[in-house]
Order: sequence, then structure tokens, then C-alpha cells
Amino acid sequence: MKLELRGMSKRFGAVVANDDISLTVNPGEILGLLGENGAGKSTLMNLLYGLYQADSGDILLDDEVVSFKGPGDAMAAGIGMVHQHFMLIPVFSVAENVILGHEPTGAFGALDLDSARALVRDISERFGFNVDPDSLVEDLPVGVQQRVEIIKALARNAEVLVLDEPTAVLTPQETDELMDIMRQLASEGTSIVFITHKLREVKDVCDRIVVIRSGRVVESTSPETSLDQLASLMVGREVDLSVDKTPARPGEVVLSVSDLTVIDERNQKVLDGVSFEVRSGEILAIAGVQGNGQTELAQAVLGLLESAEGVIALAGVDITRDRVRQVLDKGVGFIPEDRKRDGLVAEFTIAENFMLNGYHQAPWAQGISIDLDARAKRSDELIASYDVRTPSAETLVKNLSGGNQQKVVVARELSRDLTILVAAQPTRGVDVGSIEFIHEQIIATRDRGIPVIIVSSELDEVYALADRIAVMYRGKIVDVVGPETPREQLGQLMAGVSQGAQESVS
Repeated sequence: MKLELRGMSKRFGAVVANDDISLTVNPGEILGLLGENGAGKSTLMNLLYGLYQADSGDILLDDEVVSFKGPGDAMAAGIGMVHQHFMLIPVFSVAENVILGHEPTGAFGALDLDSARALVRDISERFGFNVDPDSLVEDLPVGVQQRVEIIKALARNAEVLVLDEPTAVLTPQETDELMDIMRQLASEGTSIVFITHKLREVKDVCDRIVVIRSGRVVESTSPETSLDQLASLMVGREVDLSVDKTPARPGEVVLSVSDLTVIDERNQKVLDGVSFEVRSGEILAIAGVQGNGQTELAQAVLGLLESAEGVIALAGVDITRDRVRQVLDKGVGFIPEDRKRDGLVAEFTIAENFMLNGYHQAPWAQGISIDLDARAKRSDELIASYDVRTPSAETLVKNLSGGNQQKVVVARELSRDLTILVAAQPTRGVDVGSIEFIHEQIIATRDRGIPVIIVSSELDEVYALADRIAVMYRGKIVDVVGPETPREQLGQLMAGVSQGAQESVS
């Protein structure tokens, strides 16, 4: 099916999200859609899927103008979409989610769950997803939930398939498998729109690449375009994707974790005997498919999760049972993986968010009162130093772009007197220009002698920043390797293919 968008525009109040965008996707073509966070890519696809209504412009399928009042109309016309943020019902099973909205029925109109299960098994086995149709979605790791979204789209025989950041939680091998699926679907005539910030993936799988900046199409180019050129098109200036990093100079052990075990509310071990050390002046990256304990490890170090067994020592002091405030006051900086939920208060100003961790001490407080003059001065300094694009420090954080929100978190944490930095997915949902800046700040932190733990599902980020890489699988560290390790080998470790869990990282 041929898809064409003509002159699509969409405004939200004074904000122009899409400004006269036109593009075409031919049958059997994979079109890459690139742009910064907030450039208008997802808005455009939501217009196509009927989630939003365009202010102007037309959607054409096989040269005929169509109109969608909602996703049901789009699906009926042969358009499928895998959203970046999951559209799943947590308390439903996989099979129930896959058939939601087009439920098969048997005798007397009863729901035919057996055929739904068979459908899920068929697609799962066909493409190697390994998903149990009877599992409740709320019990599945994030990575498996992503596969359920893909199965939903495949189950509806879409002729136009929109994939919005579908590889964010996949191993390299799983990503390669998805690329093979995309090529297979395209060879059978399916039109695919592939939205991703991973430039290498766009170059690997796409036939054409359209770049959107500030709600407008700025370029339609080929996958032969270099990574640096693509990045520059996205942000409107030259971008250096390489990370300038000198060899690490590890010093004394700053953080030591021994036999750490954490049990969740379902009585499952999310961390199982994890041991490692981090030294001053080095970056240890924790790699793995999301849902294998990396998040819980970062939270346990901060004191957000209580350990069942094991010891966490910071500069030789046992902090295993310390509360979060005590851990923060001992110099642990923490960049959470979900800035909106755990890193910021949306209704607070930038200045108020800057002082969240230190509101009770200088320079933010004087005695028991907030020092408003000192806060204003310090906030302006941080805005300038960390290149936060904002009219003033009194701007509400919710009104900033994703990249600038992340800079607020980074500025708050790195401006403190740190003993160690724990950064979980530090550039998730951040545009290329901001990624470059945040990486520079993390390297500078290491070079000041402060140890850094990076938790990242982005292999490019792991390779760019890490001095050592610890790979987690099912709550254990299965191996520790150097940044020279081939991607294929690292991907196998992330999938649990190893000689056994390593007892410690030294």
C-alpha cells in the first residue's frame, strides 16, 4: 500500500508541532523518520493513526484521500502502529491484549481465547519472540512488553506499519531479528515507517531517510549519508558523535557491593548475589536488556530498595541500611532512568528542581529558611553552565523540552559535592545535541576522579563511555569485559549466553 501525507499541519495552542509536512512511503519501502526529541515525528504519526486530527492537510492511501476519526478507522484501513509508550492493559493477558478490539468469537458469541492463544504462539514462534500468551502483561519485563506490542501489529496484518522506537529495549541480536522481520515484511509489500534516534539502525535497514526539525521536513536523503551528516541535519548544526576520552586512571575502591540480593513484592529475586567494585576515576557501565536487574541495582545503591542480603560500602562505610537522604548526603549523585517520574517535579520551577536534593543546606538554605537570592544566583549559574535553554529559572520544568529537562537533572546532580555518580539511562529520550553535551559532562566527572556507574540499554553509549562493562542477565552479573569487546559477543552475554555468572567484578 502506498502512503502519502500532503501538507500536514498541527498546532497545540501557540506551539506548531507539524508545519506543512509532506512525505510518501511506497509499497515495500522502509522509510526512516529522524528528528530531535520534540521535532514533531510522533505527532505526525499520531495524525496518521487517528489519535490526533490535523488542522490542515490530507492522508492518501493508494492515491485516495482518507479520513480517520480514531485508531479503529486507521487499523481498518490497514495501518498498524507500535507506540514508543506501550498501549497495553496491564491486568490483561498477552493474548487478550493482542486481540483487544477485534476479538474472535466461537459458539454463541463466546470469546474464543484458544484461537487468540494460537495466534500469539504462531507469531511468537515464527519470529522468535518467546512470549507466553497466558502471561499477564503487568508481570512481564519491559522488553517482553515491547514484543507484545510488535505482535499486536503483526496480528492485524497491517499494510502500513509505523514503528516508534521499537528497538529501545532489545539486545543487538533481537534488533537484528527485528530488522530481518522488517525486511521480510517490506519484501511482501508492507510499507514501513521506522522512527528511531539510533542513526546506525536507520542506515542499516531503511531505503530512504526523512529528517524533521522544528516541525518541518528539512531533508530527504539516502542511507549512504554519514552519521555525522544525519546528526547535523537533526539539530541544525555540526555535531561530533565521537566521545573524546583519555584512558582511565583508576584509583582506590570507592564503592564495593558484595553478594547483594533484592527480593521484590512478588517474592522474586530481582538481584541475585551481585558483587562488584568501582574505583575512583573510572566509568563502569552496567549493560543488559531492560528488565534484568539493572534498574533495581541502581535503586538499591541509592537506598530506594531494601536488600535481603549483602553489603553496600561507600568509601569503606557500610551504607546498606541507610535511608535515601543519608545516602545522598554522603555524596551519591543519582540520575534516574525516568526523569519525569523520579527526577523532577513537573509543577515546580527550574530553580526549585535544582534544590530538591539540597534544600536543607547551603547554598539553597540559610538556617531553616530558603535563601531566595542565593537560589536565584546559583540557578542562573547552573543554567548557563549546563546550557539549559529557558527564558528564566522561574520557568516551570514541565514547559521545557525533554533534553532540557534532562539537563536540569544532570546539572543538579553533577553540581553537588560527589563521592560517586550513578546515572541510569542518562540520555533516554534526549536529542542528539543534548546527548553530546551530557556525555561530555559524564567524562569530565570521571576525569575529576569521581567514579561513575552508567546503566544503559544503548550499546553506542556503553561503548562510548565505559572503561569496563558489567553485563547483567536475570539479576546476576554474568561477565565483565572491556570496551574493545565485539558487539556480537556483548549481545550474547546480554542474552545470557556465557560460561556462568561471575562472582565479582574486580
